[in-house]
Amino acid sequence: MIVNVLTTAPLDMAYSYEAPESTALGAYVKVPFGKREIWGVVWGYGQASDKDLKTILEIAECPPMNEVMRSFIDKIGHYNIVPKGLFLKTAITGADKFKVLKRGKPKIYEKKYNLDVGPELTNEQLKAVHDIHATFDQPRPVLLDGITGSGKTEVYLEAVTATLSKGQSVLIMVPEIALTNAVIDRLTQRFGAKPAIWHSQMTPAQRRNIWNAVARGEELLVIGARSALFLPWRDLGLIVVDEEHDQAYKQEDMPIYNARDMAVLRAHLGKIPIILASATPSLETMHNVWTDRYKSVELRHRFGAANPPSLHVIDMRKDRSDKGLFIGNTLKQAIDQSLESKEQTLLYLNRRGYAPLTLCKACGEKVTCPHCEAWLVEHRNTKMLKCHHCDYTIKQPDACPSCDETDSLVPCGPGVERIAEEVKELWPEAKMEILTSDTSTDVSHLQNTLQRMQDNDIDILIGTQMIAKGHHFPNLTCVGVVDADLGLAGGDLRAGERTYQLLTQVSGRAGREEKAGHVWLQSYKPEARVMKALLSNDRDQFLEIEASEREIGRMPPYTRLVALIIKSKNQNHAQTIARQLYQIAPDIKGLDVWGPAQAPLSKIRDQWRFRFLLCAEKTLNIQPIIKTWVEAIKTPNGTTITVDMDPQNFL
Repeated sequence: MIVNVLTTAPLDMAYSYEAPESTALGAYVKVPFGKREIWGVVWGYGQASDKDLKTILEIAECPPMNEVMRSFIDKIGHYNIVPKGLFLKTAITGADKFKVLKRGKPKIYEKKYNLDVGPELTNEQLKAVHDIHATFDQPRPVLLDGITGSGKTEVYLEAVTATLSKGQSVLIMVPEIALTNAVIDRLTQRFGAKPAIWHSQMTPAQRRNIWNAVARGEELLVIGARSALFLPWRDLGLIVVDEEHDQAYKQEDMPIYNARDMAVLRAHLGKIPIILASATPSLETMHNVWTDRYKSVELRHRFGAANPPSLHVIDMRKDRSDKGLFIGNTLKQAIDQSLESKEQTLLYLNRRGYAPLTLCKACGEKVTCPHCEAWLVEHRNTKMLKCHHCDYTIKQPDACPSCDETDSLVPCGPGVERIAEEVKELWPEAKMEILTSDTSTDVSHLQNTLQRMQDNDIDILIGTQMIAKGHHFPNLTCVGVVDADLGLAGGDLRAGERTYQLLTQVSGRAGREEKAGHVWLQSYKPEARVMKALLSNDRDQFLEIEASEREIGRMPPYTRLVALIIKSKNQNHAQTIARQLYQIAPDIKGLDVWGPAQAPLSKIRDQWRFRFLLCAEKTLNIQPIIKTWVEAIKTPNGTTITVDMDPQNFL
């Protein structure tokens, strides 16, 4: 028989091969492809041909990829204008070449999990559970919209419990590995068994074992990052997207996609429920609620005796430190009081390292990366300067690389290491810890630090975005945001929304049990709308104003943005292709084409970058237009045109 095989090559086409008569649709097969042998999936059946076709080499002994997953890969490739072979590669990466795929006895989860165990829910939570379950017969996306500390996890775990009791699988998606620890503990305690974990730091053996267990229907409960969507689910019955607003759900490298949005597509194709949980929902999700595409279920009270923390905006134009430190006087007094009361403090600054810029005070030279148009970040703990775009690293120089002046290099601006230095100076006896992606290079260190914080073994925790959400520290009462204005710069259309989300999330770590929490926001723009909205605790009005401005400006969620990025190590090649694209740019009603322009970060990893930004009416079928436009240009070797549908990053 003739079968059409989609391979893991970066292509959209399925190729014809001869195969045994018993070859199933969706079977995983190894095929000759040029001079290589690669894996693929039987995507369909072909017609008899006079051509001399090659024969498939091997059929994997595992359940075939089902129709829903094949349709998902087709549609996600089409929507994102990404060769679907790249998404297939994502879907079978964990299989490890199918070396150990053997049929096994399915795990009986009802015997492993005690499905009746759970905390006593409040009336508000019980109503939320009822409202969510009411959508299960005719599934549509549900936004679980609850303030920080309201018990959203316990509410969606009721839906998880109901799904597992039917023998169906559940995927709980989290944006960052730092959030898995707390959820795992809750699930293990509730169900009596540890769920599977799927993330980028797993070993190949761990990936293989989980992939096989899911394929065989043995593993029904997985907590995972973006790529967990592509696991070989046999009977997926529920998807939960925790912290749905988080930017980390957008994969910026190929294949480019937004895992939150694609999770909604996956649920739609499988006709299964999906819960999007957040204390600070994205404007896109809220727009879907306002237009009745999603159902909203609200939790407006904290669980138990906890009350929302008190917020204080500190005007740093008036409240500078006596010693010229980045921790101002008011925040210092708050930390003093917290330490005297034997309570914990969290200091938040979304900047890794010691200082974001090293400047020569003799010649004004800014020390930059030779491979990127970006400053090198000082990491004083390791005495290195590092590029956070390409990981280029050098030892901290004694003299200026430009003028050779010695002792002239000075750090500009604070990173978490600089804040830690101030903490040591102000409170030398306090137990202090830094938590960033630099300091937590493995999962065990991250988990250990979070556990020590929960056990009250840390007095002051200093960290970046990875400590801003999802964590529950019972004795944490004081949260200080060193630079609350940081996210407002740069011209990003979502700058205000994201700043509001981050500050709300980090504020929500304070006072989660009986002790009152206080949050101190150091700002040079206390009059900014974000700060006023946080103080007034009026999120809905803030979102309505944001939405109104977006609608007037014809920005998402009222239109669709698409970015085209031209990249090449040869700057002239990149610029030439950008000009050629401009000359044949589509002139269509409902579509605005802006650019080309040199990217704000014009060079990353030795590649020069030029960008177009397209703004399309949502009624316009934009994908074939872009595909025809891009395919009309022949690019020289080493030059690429990348499409970013619904971009989140404009640098």
